[in-house]
Amino acid sequence: MVDQAAVLADRVWSRYSRKEQFIRYGVYLATLIAVVWALQDIDIFWPWVWDAPNQIQNLAVRMWPPAFNTWNEIFSAMLETVHIATLSTALTIFIALPVSYIAAQNTTPNKATLWLGRFILVSSRSVNTIIWALLFVAIFGPGVLAGILAVMFRSIGFIGKLMGEAIEEIDRRPVEAMQATGASKMKVVLYAIVPQVMPAFFAIIILRWDINIRESTVLGLVGAGGIGVLLQGSIDLFAWQTVATILLAIVVLVVLGESVTSALRKKVI
Repeated sequence: MVDQAAVLADRVWSRYSRKEQFIRYGVYLATLIAVVWALQDIDIFWPWVWDAPNQIQNLAVRMWPPAFNTWNEIFSAMLETVHIATLSTALTIFIALPVSYIAAQNTTPNKATLWLGRFILVSSRSVNTIIWALLFVAIFGPGVLAGILAVMFRSIGFIGKLMGEAIEEIDRRPVEAMQATGASKMKVVLYAIVPQVMPAFFAIIILRWDINIRESTVLGLVGAGGIGVLLQGSIDLFAWQTVATILLAIVVLVVLGESVTSALRKKVI
């Protein structure tokens, strides 16, 4: 009896394994067909693709050794990049928090404000930072202001969405207890909701500041300030040794930002 059950179990498992393998290979085949179909609609000059390793080697030779004679200018551009990330993150808080409040199902006043909040969050996250930068450069002209606004408008969707999810996950019992005592909405928010979401708030802000530092390094490519302006200018002048120095500075900046955010998150969480 035991042997028959074992044989039956082996047959079921083998059938399941064959079905799983069939599905897996079907997914592989569908992916291959999709890639081949997509490549047919893309105009690719394949000789350049095959010659890419030689071009990379040639570019690396021209970049070495890095030129450190413009280090003061690079350091100033790095500080400007950090300022863009910091100011945009700070300004985002004043917009993202009210939006997250109306975008959370358990705190929004009505369905109209719920959909308004979610529309703002989706609109912010749907547009890339570079697109926001191009828009604000066209409005305010090249400079730091366009970069700050671009990063800020992009960050609203990120911070607002995560904060809205944190608000939806709060314990409702403190809220209901304060409402039962006749507390005003403002007091309910300050004493029942805010204490529960403060750890998530600090973690989200720190994470977004780290992301904004990375995004601020490329805003200068479209004239929105930061170290990207210096990078684009060096590329236009074919100053490849200076380009190498700027790239090293960006790597150092990102690593420092990652170290700072990791230390802050350990203290907060």
